Amino acid sequence: MGKKNKKFEWTRKHLLGLRDLTAEEIGFILDTAEGFEQVSTRSIKKAPTLRGRVVVNLFFEDSTRTRVSFGLAANRLSADVIDFSKTSSSVSKGETLLDTARNLEAMGIDIVVIRHCAGGAPKLLSKNINASVINAGDGFNEHPTQALLDVYTIRKERGSLKGLKIGIAGDIAHSRVARSDIWAMTKLGAEVTLIGPPTLMPGKVEELPVKVCYKLDDVIEELDVINMLRIQFERMGKAQFPSVREYSHFFGLTVERMKRAKDDIIVMHPGPINRGLEIESQVADGANSVILKQVSNGLAVRMAVLFLVNQAAMKRQKK
Repeated sequence: MGKKNKKFEWTRKHLLGLRDLTAEEIGFILDTAEGFEQVSTRSIKKAPTLRGRVVVNLFFEDSTRTRVSFGLAANRLSADVIDFSKTSSSVSKGETLLDTARNLEAMGIDIVVIRHCAGGAPKLLSKNINASVINAGDGFNEHPTQALLDVYTIRKERGSLKGLKIGIAGDIAHSRVARSDIWAMTKLGAEVTLIGPPTLMPGKVEELPVKVCYKLDDVIEELDVINMLRIQFERMGKAQFPSVREYSHFFGLTVERMKRAKDDIIVMHPGPINRGLEIESQVADGANSVILKQVSNGLAVRMAVLFLVNQAAMKRQKK
């Protein structure tokens, strides 16, 4: 598929995060995704890769893009898909995560795609069930497939991330996307700067392989890529900045601020967008925006991840 290194062999049965992946492994996923892009252009948008396999979307938090994308990716690979809803399941009666997963596994599932409010939930599952586990976002920890589609999008636009200056702006403290982005982008050779007020920076930020800037205006002119993060009001116990108006004034990506940016700067956002807060609509929908391309690219990336973890699991079964 695509430009994959034929000497490289994918061996990971699970995808729990990007912190422990090598640059070669990340690149291999991106190369594999290239091979799956053309499936979506066919008149019959199907490949038999996961025929006979069962994928369950085990989402304990709300999601639109990630959940639909994983479901569509599994369908495109001809898998059977089960969509799990917390509110209509036995979880609402007090059933634990492990009991839920073990009962689903007893029905013959092969891959679990899990989103959970608790960091480490996917890792816990991976140690207690036989199915492959894919992290679709866990607490403040990681969101690996979002970061993979982010770097995949940048690579398609620029050919490589090596030497690019990338800004990640906004609510870094509560963002699992930011953490996965940091690992993926720096391992692929980019220079990453976190931008936001001190109250929205993560603890021990000095231990991360990044630069930190508290004023967007100080770095906007030098950035090749900027990824604007949503302010996650639902995760904040109290106000992290004086007012929405003040935050937008200092950290919002406005039309006026874009006049100082490079002409070819790439504008990204993981969604959902708070229009008028972290980014103005004219910018989100403008010529520099690749926000919808990120969504489209997410399908190929998630097809690649499903394919690779299944492939590794099948090889282990044969040994």
